[in-house]
Amino acid sequence: MAPDYAERSYDRSWDEIEDMLDLANERAIEWRAWFEECKNNGDRDGMKEAARNYKALEGVVKTLKWVLGEKGVNHPLD
Repeated sequence: MAPDYAERSYDRSWDEIEDMLDLANERAIEWRAWFEECKNNGDRDGMKEAARNYKALEGVVKTLKWVLGEKGVNHPLD
């Protein structure tokens, strides 16, 4: 775990954050599709990997939306 005193630059632009949100959404869609493919093929290990990555990206997406102040997005840790 990173120390509480990590140096932060705070130099990300809103465009960079928007681009990261788009990329996270794209990757979540890819992992969801991979989950469905694994499910159809009976690949339980693949399903677990896809579900884990998809859920992680859901958290990333929610956090980035929260950072951008999107209406209707609750605190990302709730």
